Amino acid sequence: MAKFSEARREAIRRPVIFVIACLLFLLSQFYRASVAVITPDLIRDLSMDTAGLSMISAAFFYGFALMQIPISMYLDGIGPRVSMTVLSLIAVMGAVMFARGHSLSVLVTGRVLIGIGMACSLMGTLKLITLWYAPRHFGTLSAMVFSLGTVGNLVAATPLVLMVQAMGWRNSFLMIAVINLVLTFLFYLIARDRPESSCLGGIPEPASTRIREIRGNLGSLFGEKDYWIISLGTFCRYGIYAAALSLWAAPFLINVMGISVLSAGNLLFLMSIGMAAGSPVFGWLSDVVLKSRKPVIVFGLVAMAADLSFLTRLSSGAGMTALCILFFGFGFFASSGGLMYAHIKERMPAELAGTAMTGINFFTMIGVALFLQGLGNMMQFFHPGKSLGAGAFTDAFLFCAACLLVTAVIYSFTVETLGGNGGKGKFGYSFFKMVFRRP
Repeated sequence: MAKFSEARREAIRRPVIFVIACLLFLLSQFYRASVAVITPDLIRDLSMDTAGLSMISAAFFYGFALMQIPISMYLDGIGPRVSMTVLSLIAVMGAVMFARGHSLSVLVTGRVLIGIGMACSLMGTLKLITLWYAPRHFGTLSAMVFSLGTVGNLVAATPLVLMVQAMGWRNSFLMIAVINLVLTFLFYLIARDRPESSCLGGIPEPASTRIREIRGNLGSLFGEKDYWIISLGTFCRYGIYAAALSLWAAPFLINVMGISVLSAGNLLFLMSIGMAAGSPVFGWLSDVVLKSRKPVIVFGLVAMAADLSFLTRLSSGAGMTALCILFFGFGFFASSGGLMYAHIKERMPAELAGTAMTGINFFTMIGVALFLQGLGNMMQFFHPGKSLGAGAFTDAFLFCAACLLVTAVIYSFTVETLGGNGGKGKFGYSFFKMVFRRP
């Protein structure tokens, strides 16, 4: 009877842990993109230029990326409950500092702390799924995590604009900090690293954190050519997409295209919808239709470059129809890069898959930081006094398009992995199952 009651408690606890962890990941996605729609407020209140704006936005990604190294080394040993709780509290501190900041240095520090605090939200959630659910559920639940994370990007668009209009950007971020604190408190109270009962079976024990073993795995990983090529792919693909979503798209729309802040938020919302819609489509194309990884990924990179090139051809007052198509298309084509996670997982030995995916996550986040700050500095350097003008954005978007085309060429030299494994999954599901199934 005691064992039955224990199993029943864990059956109730399991979905609650999953939901709270997903909400923390949703917050992470929100924080990433939240600077874009408040750029007019930052420019007005703090007299920011493009270099300052890019530094504020990039700070989150620097903190996030640098934390991937210790997370990959110690998450399995320390456990997700303590790791996610401590880091989430750091994010709360950062959000409060950002909301109360009146100088560039304070705002940047706050964003760095938020990035550090959110660095474990995705990997910690995936780790909890491996410990609390049977392996056959991992693909579906992982897909749900990413879908809920997309909601964070959506909230950082039109809903955040409305919130800022109602209570100001500082009070809005203080409210988000309170929500973050409540979720962190609930997570610590409810979450456990692993179920006490053995009803699932096969739950792995905490991993070793010995430096020698970690160093050996990293050495094997770094010796693989495709690891570096795929890392370059996700560096440019997500770096450029997120740099646009989290900062540069909004001032382009407001200052160059001449549309309202609310309309800009709607277009960012649409870009996130495109990302969410494209993931299952490209997964289906890769798994079922083409039964191949490289052509789908290369096509997505080229299509992103073409989309950016078309944006540079638009003039002020361009119709919303064209903007809607291009912004939805940019998110849609960018979603093809999700296959890079499947590609790296299939290219690496099973014992290195986790380390490889965490390493890819590092390049994903550092790419955003470098494109955010690099584009801002480039625009400021080549267009002093007009860094938010049409010429500056044209140069920035064409530079990003060129990076994507070069990346597409280099990516074509990777080894194809799918072979004859396609065609076994349902629409979109086989992609998520392949990327996230347990080794």
